[in-house]
Amino acid sequence: MVQSSGVILPRLTVIIVNFNSGDRLLRCLECLERQSFRDFETIVVDNGSADHSIARAAEKFPAVQFDGAGENLGFAAANNRAARRAAGDWLVLLNPDAYAEPTWLAELVAASTRYPWADAFGSTQIDARDPTKIDGAGDVMHISGIAYRGHFGWPIESLPPEGECFSPCAAAAMYRKSAFEKLGGFDERFFCYGEDVDLGFRLRLAGARSVQLRKARVLHEGSGLTGRHSDFSIYHGHRNRIWLSGKNLPGLIFWGMLPLRVFADASLLIRFALVRRGVRPYLKALRDGYLRLAELRTERAARSRGVEASSVDIARMLTWSPVKLARRQADLRSIHEIGS
Repeated sequence: MVQSSGVILPRLTVIIVNFNSGDRLLRCLECLERQSFRDFETIVVDNGSADHSIARAAEKFPAVQFDGAGENLGFAAANNRAARRAAGDWLVLLNPDAYAEPTWLAELVAASTRYPWADAFGSTQIDARDPTKIDGAGDVMHISGIAYRGHFGWPIESLPPEGECFSPCAAAAMYRKSAFEKLGGFDERFFCYGEDVDLGFRLRLAGARSVQLRKARVLHEGSGLTGRHSDFSIYHGHRNRIWLSGKNLPGLIFWGMLPLRVFADASLLIRFALVRRGVRPYLKALRDGYLRLAELRTERAARSRGVEASSVDIARMLTWSPVKLARRQADLRSIHEIGS
């Protein structure tokens, strides 16, 4: 903890999961060294990289804690591993292909003071390849079961004002450690993709809230390591999309909107078929996603016996507009409108 102008500020733990990130990891760590807020530790978990990126980073950044997992645990499990040894009051997750502006951590800390009722904060992600474009302004959960990064590809001038988001994107986000631990962290079955929306959904079901920040900014390559349209990304992204709804949607919404989600599945299959790419991993994702659906619904029924946000509260934070989905539009709620 540090004290500034009579205000006690929290200590942070920055967590980076590395897998063959090459020079990206060096650039990411260099940006952290230039942060104006200094009371933080950095933990890098390496998921069995073979590109010598960890050796090079360890030589250049001796103060960073490096943890070799020895194998590819996936994004979810590797972050959970680091969270267990974190000393910070807040966990700050950062992708190795995300490059923070010097005031990034300071903006996150200021927001935790400004919104003491919030348990998670999202950052403005700017396209690293084209800084005139937005890479993400808060994760959106559509009623069709599709989650997406809000305002992806929109011009930077259209960045929405600060507001409450459904979930932060974990490429650059901050979570209250106690809330993260209470929920058991990320669901490691997801491996990667969608685990951040799943955590955001579970936070919301538990009555917690998330705020998307305008001034906490990073440049983000976005799937710079796995490839946005690779078979790996298609499979994990769409399998986890099915699991996301199965695990978290209240019964009335889950069953009532099932035809819409099936329609979305079919529409996506047609799109993959038309571009003649990704059909096989997509079909495998549908198979594996739906095979586990009964198990996930059973888990959800057991979990919902505790205190949980109402279906009405969840419905208010879901996005219903097909236009917003088609445009990948952010859907931030006014903080003053919702109240604190």
